[in-house]
Amino acid sequence: MPGQGPPPPAKSGKGVLVGLIIGFTVVLLGGGAVLAVIYANSKPARRDVAVQVPTFDPPTDRVAPSADPSAEESPASEPGEPTAAPSQTATSRRTEPGTRLTSAEFDDWNFKLGSVKYSARKVGGWDYDSCASVDGKGVLARYGCDRAVQVAYSAYGGNLKAVQILLAFSAETDAKTVAARLQKLSSDAVRWRRDQTHASYAYGKIRWGQTGNYVVVTVVTATRAAAAKAPKFHGYLQSDTQSYFVFRH
Repeated sequence: MPGQGPPPPAKSGKGVLVGLIIGFTVVLLGGGAVLAVIYANSKPARRDVAVQVPTFDPPTDRVAPSADPSAEESPASEPGEPTAAPSQTATSRRTEPGTRLTSAEFDDWNFKLGSVKYSARKVGGWDYDSCASVDGKGVLARYGCDRAVQVAYSAYGGNLKAVQILLAFSAETDAKTVAARLQKLSSDAVRWRRDQTHASYAYGKIRWGQTGNYVVVTVVTATRAAAAKAPKFHGYLQSDTQSYFVFRH
């Protein structure tokens, strides 16, 4: 199952960044402080992409369902802000340094941070030997994307569905460049398994972010029954997966 990174910060912004780091440290406490720093610097994660279709009122998003990631429509993009803070959970299996990225690393998502709890059942995983199957506009090939993985989740009795496209690059600079490029393109720059999202839905957005040599793309759709819960769920899932790659080499 959906593209678009940030310019280097101005020197004068160093004080602001320190303030953000301190603020996140107080909120998350202890080990969460490291992840808060990553999140504060992860500007690509601060962008949503949505497809707007007059199926429901007020604005509703629609994605054409397809089991074939090469047969997709081209959504329009809109800016957005994440609503979640990062944290590391034990829902992923750590790997040895140098191990190839695979969908088997990711299990059911069980997240807890203070009083915040989210869970989603893993319903599928797909591994690709290259990034060609998920490359909608040639951007991934242009910047040397090595490997792609997709993981699908279901939550709230199937009323919320999520697909994550995880992209591995040989160099961190290439991952940063791709994240920046995707943020400026329409969401069809990355292809995802649309048979794992809702055909019509009340909430439907994509978030992008980069950590180290990896780019994380998270697509979430939800019916009316889960639409109110979807934005925060989406933000936490995106940032939690990005934080996983802080420790993966």
